[in-house]
Amino acid sequence: MPGPFLTIPKQESAVLIGIITQDQNDREVIEYLNELAFLTETAGAKPLYTFTQRLDSPNPKTFVGTGKLNEIEEYVKSENIDLIIFDDELSPTQLRNVERILNRRVLDRTNLILDIFANRAKTSHAKTQVELAQYQYLLPRLTRMWTHLERQRGGIGLRGPGETEIETDRRIIREKIARLKKQLDKIDKQKAIQRKNRGKMVRVALVGYTNVGKSTIMNVLGKTDLFAENKLFATLDTTVRKVIIENLPFLLSDTVGFIRKLPHHLVESFKSTLDEVREADILLHVVDISHPNFEEQINIVHQTLDDLGALNKPIFLVFNKIDAYRFTQKEPDDLTPRTRDNLTLDELKNTWMAKNNASSIFISALYGSNIPELKDIIYQKVREIHTRRYPYDDFLYLNNTVK
Repeated sequence: MPGPFLTIPKQESAVLIGIITQDQNDREVIEYLNELAFLTETAGAKPLYTFTQRLDSPNPKTFVGTGKLNEIEEYVKSENIDLIIFDDELSPTQLRNVERILNRRVLDRTNLILDIFANRAKTSHAKTQVELAQYQYLLPRLTRMWTHLERQRGGIGLRGPGETEIETDRRIIREKIARLKKQLDKIDKQKAIQRKNRGKMVRVALVGYTNVGKSTIMNVLGKTDLFAENKLFATLDTTVRKVIIENLPFLLSDTVGFIRKLPHHLVESFKSTLDEVREADILLHVVDISHPNFEEQINIVHQTLDDLGALNKPIFLVFNKIDAYRFTQKEPDDLTPRTRDNLTLDELKNTWMAKNNASSIFISALYGSNIPELKDIIYQKVREIHTRRYPYDDFLYLNNTVK
């Protein structure tokens, strides 16, 4: 007699929606929607089509105009699409109206990122942080979230806190938020004690946009085996390891990746995780040199560090993934100006980034290219701080080396 069949859940399909405004042009919107597609795939859905519309400002009722919404409705019905995902945060009214018209589940960028965090959170600390952010996002949207959707059935945008109708009560949600905040305060104090107990070793933190290879670099430098894959937000919990280079110990931490429009609730709830960045002595800003929009990613990380009050620290740029860097070869008679797309890697190294940023290196963590040089640079920077902090220790180290 045959055994039971294994039921494989159907992959949800999605359409992505963005608008072209005076604040973001056609090229930027295409890049943003590409990132949204990557987020969608990370969440487990399959993006099938993108819709864009040029508007002076979002429609206050439906985000996009009536004509565009009708176009989306036609496609969604004909292709039996499961999800409609917007590349901006929608108001409760917009979410409710669009969902009613399209009769499909509607997510905005914030909800999608929260869903990915909910799926990626493994430790109780990360789960508590994500749950708090989810409830804070949910509170003003209760009337929309629970009208006809059954959270019990699961699916993208439906993972997370609460499975019974009684939890839609605002009072209960506020009580949960208050309880989670107390729980996080307790965890934050424990984390602060842990950081104090690590002694006075120099602290180095890996920061950067999500999916730039921070965990891979951590594995190479710290000889660890952290989870690393080609998906967004592979790392949520900060991992701290003691690393020794030439008998000089220091602490290396791998932190959660930043992203464009990182939800405010997540930044707030991940405060203790981001404290590793605030309290670091040196920041290694990892950049994916192969990404077509890496310069904007650098600016986004700088802005996030500024928001955290950590931009005044020594920052060293580590341009990773040189193995994946691609450029378009120009023909000899091509008179078009040189751009980022047709520069060789050597030429790129000699541009304003390398010239004006003496503190930079180009590596491939995956294949080990220039890792010895990176270790040497880290050693020099850590030793500089260690010498100022412990001049007597440095005297002993030098004497032992001479002997």
